[in-house]
Parts: sequence; structure tokens; C-alpha cells
Amino acid sequence: MACALRRPDAQPWLGQPTPCLSARPLSRTKDRRVIKPIRWSDNDRYFGPFTYSYEPRSREFALMLSSGDGDDYPGCRLRVRVGRHTLIVALPPIIKPWAVQKRYLDSHENERFYTERHEREYGFSTLDNSLFLRFGPQTHDSETTKSKCWFYPWSDHKCIRHSLYDLDGEHFATLPEWGFRSKHGWKVKDAIEAICPTAKFDFKDFDGELITATCKIEEREWRRGRGIFRLLFIGRNMVRRSLDLRFSSEVGRRKGSWKGGTIGHSIEMQAGETAEAAFRRYCAQQKLTFVGLTAYRAGPT
Repeated sequence: MACALRRPDAQPWLGQPTPCLSARPLSRTKDRRVIKPIRWSDNDRYFGPFTYSYEPRSREFALMLSSGDGDDYPGCRLRVRVGRHTLIVALPPIIKPWAVQKRYLDSHENERFYTERHEREYGFSTLDNSLFLRFGPQTHDSETTKSKCWFYPWSDHKCIRHSLYDLDGEHFATLPEWGFRSKHGWKVKDAIEAICPTAKFDFKDFDGELITATCKIEEREWRRGRGIFRLLFIGRNMVRRSLDLRFSSEVGRRKGSWKGGTIGHSIEMQAGETAEAAFRRYCAQQKLTFVGLTAYRAGPT
């Protein structure tokens, strides 16, 4: 639409739309898309569209083409990782993020829509004795995500026994195996653990607070290998004995904060070690002050 020339300080004509200040069309330049490097970690080094990162804490092998999600992780990229070294090449948008429109009702019961986006990934990676294959959108939803995971059969472990012991290290009971769909599985497990022999030890935390730890001895056994690879571990199942700890209040320097202290966990026991000896060792390692035994439950008679 044409418009007339006017001075900036002139008053608009009554009843007429305000004309523009210049009749000269705005010049337009072609957008030059600059491919920026992809941020990966705090150890990045950038060279044009390339990102190099050295990650000393883990080893991984990967070859992955990703679209980015168009939000927190924008940009299409190709990632290559060998051991602790990662190289990422920023690419033009040759694949687009996965997107779907979702419906919801606002506070006034009006129908509204929003777009949910996730990245697409194509390739493989290895981590923690596992092989991951990705071949589409990664939505974190089992119905729509496109990925597979396999454990290496020679490193596969399956727990086949969970036993409880009294405070002298003698076998007390072995918990029965049961599936998550078992109607009474949890009840049976809790009933056996409720009568297992325990000991209570008092100790002082770093701030002097007196806390009680309830301890019981457990042992687990894992069968190693799967399929033909089980032949490599015949007679060599992995067995670990541990001391289960439950504290009467939070323990540690983070207690009382949003992060919070620990209220219980387990520690590995050494060969021939008693419950008291293991807990004394734990207190020394964590810089806690051991006070002494306060209660002993020998179990049912």
C-alpha cells in the first residue's frame, strides 16, 4: 500500500490513517545462517562448528546423529565418542525434532493446546556394560520412544538369594523369591525382616547430636553371566555380606537442608567381621563418635 511523505513533527490528518515516514522500501538482506558449536560439558573446546570434550570420569563409545529438541538442547549434531574423548559436529537442520500437539483444559475449563518437543536420535552408544540403540524420537515414554538396551551377556548379574543373619553371623532366614504381582510378597518379606535379630548402637554426629542406628546383617548372591557365558563363571557366583543401617534421625552435614542427610543405607562387611566391629569401622571412616550398644534383639524364641 502506498503512503505519503511527512515530517516527523506533523500532526496526523483527521480521519486518515497515519502515513509512514518514508516511502523508500526497506532493504532486505539474505540471512546467513551461522552454525554455532554445540555445548556438551564444562571441558569443551570449540573450533568453528566442532566441539571437543575430554571427560575423565567415564569411558564410552558412541556414534549418534541427533536433531536437538529445539529448546534446551537446540541444534542438529553428530556425536562421536571414543573412550574419554568426544567430538561433536554441528550440522544444518537435516532432521527435525519430534513434535506433537497436546490438549489440556485451563482453569476456566477452556480447551487449550501446547506443543511437546523431543529430540530424534539415530545411532548407538555403550555405557555401564550395556549397548543402547536409538532409532527415532526419545520421548521418555515407553509407548512412543524408539530405543533398545541390551546388557552384555558376559557381565550380566542376577540376584538369586537374599538372606538374613543373626548378630553372631549365623544364618537366620532366606527371603522367598516373589514377583511384583505377588499378592502377599511384600507382607511375607516384611514379616520375616521384622523378627530378624538386630542391634542398636548410639553414636554422635559431627554436631554432637546423639543418634541411634538399628543394624542387621544381610547377604546377597548374584549369578554371573547369561546363556553360554554362564560357563565362564561356574562355581564363581558373587556373594556380598552387608550391614543394613537405619538411623533415628538425619545424619551428615547436609541434614536440615533441602538436600537432607541420610536416614539409612548399608555398608559392606569384611570377612569374619561382627556387626559392632563393622559399625565401629563405619563411624571411624565417617568421622562419627561411637558411643556403644544400647539394645539387642535376638529374634524369636
